[in-house]
Amino acid sequence: MDSALVYRGMDIGTAKPSLAERARCPHHLIDIISPEHSYSAARFADDALALIEAICRRGRIPLLAGGTMLYFKALRDGLSDLPRADAGLRGDIDRQAASEGWPALHAELTRLDPAAAARLEPTDAQRIQRALEIVRLTGRPLADAYARRRSRGLPFRPVTIALAPSRRERLHQRIAERFDAMLADGLVDELCSLRSRYRLHPGMPSMRCVGYRQAWAHLDGALDRQGLRERGIVATRQLAKRQLTWMRQFREDWPDFQQFDCLAPDLIEAVCRYARQSVEGHAAPGGDHGQP
Repeated sequence: MDSALVYRGMDIGTAKPSLAERARCPHHLIDIISPEHSYSAARFADDALALIEAICRRGRIPLLAGGTMLYFKALRDGLSDLPRADAGLRGDIDRQAASEGWPALHAELTRLDPAAAARLEPTDAQRIQRALEIVRLTGRPLADAYARRRSRGLPFRPVTIALAPSRRERLHQRIAERFDAMLADGLVDELCSLRSRYRLHPGMPSMRCVGYRQAWAHLDGALDRQGLRERGIVATRQLAKRQLTWMRQFREDWPDFQQFDCLAPDLIEAVCRYARQSVEGHAAPGGDHGQP
């Protein structure tokens, strides 16, 4: 359930599971598209649902693991009836951003859709682009577009478990350690290889991923090595903050949403106990639909 693991060749910067890890436990929706292409929440919902149903038919239990919260919401609740991506309009927005900067486009979004702009950072290029695209295509605020929902959603009841740290300083320490490990493992060299193999530009969704965006700026001379590290760590912290915001919203919307402290010494035992109790207490007899 990760919007970056889908890209081939992007291994270090996405902390992709190793081949040994994938041999021990089958993984899906990894290495399925070129970094030249884009992947959407709608496509994820279709692909994931097909895989979930196939895994259940084999008598196995599918686990959705990852941090792309929009993907999980799209799968669980269904998708809004939003317009498809318009390549021409996105190109126009990218060119405007290249000349004026994303904060200027954020200011434009503030005029057109204040509520949507208030939820986004002025540098959140991908979401600003999509929000502007929808407003320009429909002439309506983003909230109106989301309100027109195509009812599909997940035909199973998921056991929803979230892991979040109780101490923010420990989260920040782990983020720094993780980014330093990626740099040591060759993130910049990996991006060099990708740029030589594919026709990429910094506006592509794949290259907007945290780590790759900063490494691109480093290769283009806009950041030195220390600047790359600092910007990458800050961007990862911002991503984690957005994920925690999603979790707070999920707790309000979904009464079965259960969050655990990932720093707790008894984490594994507590999660297994909750999952077992949840399945035993709510499994519906007869048929797959409605079962966890």
